[in-house]
Amino acid sequence: MQQDLQQGQGEIVEPDGKNPRKPKNEVLEWIKAIAIALVLVILIRWLLFKPFIVDGPSMQPNFHTGERVIVNEILYDIRSPQRGEVIVFHVPSEGRDFIKRVIGVAGDTVKVEGDVVTVNGQPVNETYIQGAIDEAHNNNALYNDKNFPNEKFTDGTVPEGHVFVMGDNRSDSTDSRMIGYVPLSDIVGRADLIFWPVKDISVINH
Repeated sequence: MQQDLQQGQGEIVEPDGKNPRKPKNEVLEWIKAIAIALVLVILIRWLLFKPFIVDGPSMQPNFHTGERVIVNEILYDIRSPQRGEVIVFHVPSEGRDFIKRVIGVAGDTVKVEGDVVTVNGQPVNETYIQGAIDEAHNNNALYNDKNFPNEKFTDGTVPEGHVFVMGDNRSDSTDSRMIGYVPLSDIVGRADLIFWPVKDISVINH
């Protein structure tokens, strides 16, 4: 008996009535599609967005040790960082990455005196830590005990190509008050999402 070719379907029908088999070229197309999808996932995963683990108390009460955040690595290839954004950056002297909040950008004059932060002479409305500041004041204490400018860094004007950053946990943070201005070239990207643990999943408010 001869086999019949079903026109328009590209399938071979067996004479004994068995289910038709897919031609080899269709299987190859599926393999290619899956391979392309995997490559795209890898590119997005490693070139555009990266996960980082928060380590230490410097960004409390908004970030905690062990939380995983997704960092957007391409945003600052398009534009410069802006005040209030939470960034991840390399600290060569420490041999590791930090997560902090941008307080001042190039040309800004920054002053930190107690719990008052001013940029270009205007007080910064830090809603993201206001509750912690109020709690400290209710206990007759300051939330911040490290001022800027200081003996180590006497110039409060952010130089071109740099940003001034601070941790949200002002009295327990190593930041621009101690390590100086952060070069844009050391910035990894902007932290955009907390994705672990599940109970903490949230879009980061900048």
